[in-house]
Amino acid sequence: MPDPRPDPRDAAPPPGPLAGLRVVDCSTVLAGPFCTMLLADLGADVVKVEPPEGDGTRGWGPPWVGREEDGTRTAAYYLAVNRNKRSIRLDLRAAAGREVLGRLVRRGDVLVENFRAGGLDRLGFDDATLTAINPRLVHLAISGYGSGGPAAEKPGYDFVVQAVGGLMSITGAPDGEGGTPTKVGVAISDVASGLFGAVAVLAALLGRERPAGETAADKADEPADEEAGGERIDLSLLGSTLALLVNQAQNAFVSSRSPGRRGNAHPNIVPYQAFATADGTIAVAVGSERQWRRLCAAIDRPDLATDRRFATNGDRVDHRDVLVPLLAAVFASDTTDAWLARLESADVPCGPINDVLAAFDDPSARALGMRVALDHPTLGRIDQVGIPFHLTGRPAAIRTPPPLLGEHSAEILAELGYDKPDIDEMRAAGVI
Repeated sequence: MPDPRPDPRDAAPPPGPLAGLRVVDCSTVLAGPFCTMLLADLGADVVKVEPPEGDGTRGWGPPWVGREEDGTRTAAYYLAVNRNKRSIRLDLRAAAGREVLGRLVRRGDVLVENFRAGGLDRLGFDDATLTAINPRLVHLAISGYGSGGPAAEKPGYDFVVQAVGGLMSITGAPDGEGGTPTKVGVAISDVASGLFGAVAVLAALLGRERPAGETAADKADEPADEEAGGERIDLSLLGSTLALLVNQAQNAFVSSRSPGRRGNAHPNIVPYQAFATADGTIAVAVGSERQWRRLCAAIDRPDLATDRRFATNGDRVDHRDVLVPLLAAVFASDTTDAWLARLESADVPCGPINDVLAAFDDPSARALGMRVALDHPTLGRIDQVGIPFHLTGRPAAIRTPPPLLGEHSAEILAELGYDKPDIDEMRAAGVI
């Protein structure tokens, strides 16, 4: 199946749905940059404001891309979340640097930042000042624990937030099986915060154009309201992590008991977990009674389908300690490929447990275009994770590679009204 998305190597991908939107990105590491990358993929002009030493993730290697001796060594981590952006290197400790930021805010639509509590205020950009500079600004403030709670001053690190937010308590092998609380294999609290942040920013931008209660039909024949206010959005890694608990949290609320770790098993569905085979492991997900009966037939155990202990999903959950060992013994009797073939032919949801490279090489992943290549000015050809959604009218696209530190400083300053002598002076002073 051909990939319907534009090839990022095309000279001029079509403009995305956010074309013309200006985003000032003062965030670093992951949550904020992931949010702004999503906006950039959708066509927004994202200016990445980096401190003189650059975003810290530029040095978060190995693995590295490029050769250290020629000065192009870049951490893969940085490359993961900064495509489609322009970079300006800016020292905000200097008055001239803060003036540049003020000009960026004045012409921007969105400001994304993850300063420690009070950090932006100390630079002279408190909420009142930002509103005075740009009343229509949508300001996304990302923090670890919220802007007003007892931990507001603490730095937010994904690993710690996964622990504090309860996610680690339900991740890992069960007690008695060598299990200890385990973090998710990616910085999921950061990534979720980036996703929630992008949703909130888009909602605020839409709300900026519509007074409360006004519908799209009401607005259709009216000119844009230039006086419509912007919005401050407070987003925390802790809040995002708690929101990710969804059914596990609801289970706890209803039962007044915190769930424990079940490894790969589902708390509310059985069988819905990984099973060892004769030569590997497979994932099996039985989500309906029809699928349960098909599973029993596929594994040549029709007796399990008629056993009253396993008649319904609720029964199977109640008797998981009996059922799972029976199924485990069956799956251990043949190979992964054999079981996948039998279960798939019976229309039972299942799959291999791929490593990361194998996952991107899967035919379905290839059909989705989830591994794409693009040219970097110093690193050559690099691969990137593709865009997981497809808009038929104005598609998202990978237009430019992650920028070099300060690659676009002069270009951006010129757009802000600085002439060449001003730019040269700021460069000589180390402001840019």
